[in-house]
Amino acid sequence: MRLVDPEGQQLGIRPLPEALAIARQLDLDLVEVAPMANPPVCRIMDYGKYKFDEAQKAKESRRKATSVGIKEMKYRPKIGPGDFETKTRQVLKFLHEGHKVKVTIMFRGREVFHPELGKKILDRVAEQVDGTARVESDPRLDGRNMVMVLAPDKRARQSAAARASHDDGPAGDEHQAPPPATGAAANGEAAPGAAPAAAGDGAPAAEGGR
Repeated sequence: MRLVDPEGQQLGIRPLPEALAIARQLDLDLVEVAPMANPPVCRIMDYGKYKFDEAQKAKESRRKATSVGIKEMKYRPKIGPGDFETKTRQVLKFLHEGHKVKVTIMFRGREVFHPELGKKILDRVAEQVDGTARVESDPRLDGRNMVMVLAPDKRARQSAAARASHDDGPAGDEHQAPPPATGAAANGEAAPGAAPAAAGDGAPAAEGGR
């Protein structure tokens, strides 16, 4: 096996008995971290501490995951322009933080017989957040309310940013002299780069003890 010491330095190819002896001498464990490698890779470490650290990382990951949930914003069918803008800004804030947003139209009295009023408000909200979110759940009546669910959409946000950049680029070009033959075309578009794939770390399997 290929042996790695606690500081991450390679100790070369060692037979299993010798690797175990070195680990015992350091009062540590011998852990197989890359069983599919040729030869397999083992590391000398404190496996108990490693398990504790991994549990802490998993706990922190769960905490972050639960902090991102569904927020709710309530509107009225006859909401004024000022309130509409204030509430919609808050919706955008939630979306930028990574939350989904449940947008609720609350009907009172005979307003419930005019669901088109609520639909109109929800359509305005969806239009305002276009480029940031997508409609995950279309508007539907739920008792005396009408609800719609929005979800953050990174691709839509990137597309909107690209459109904005493209719109800003050629402004005023018709009043400028044409570029020299050796220059880049004024209306050329840069080829998008490929995003690197994120590599996940697999949990090593423990092999051997003290």
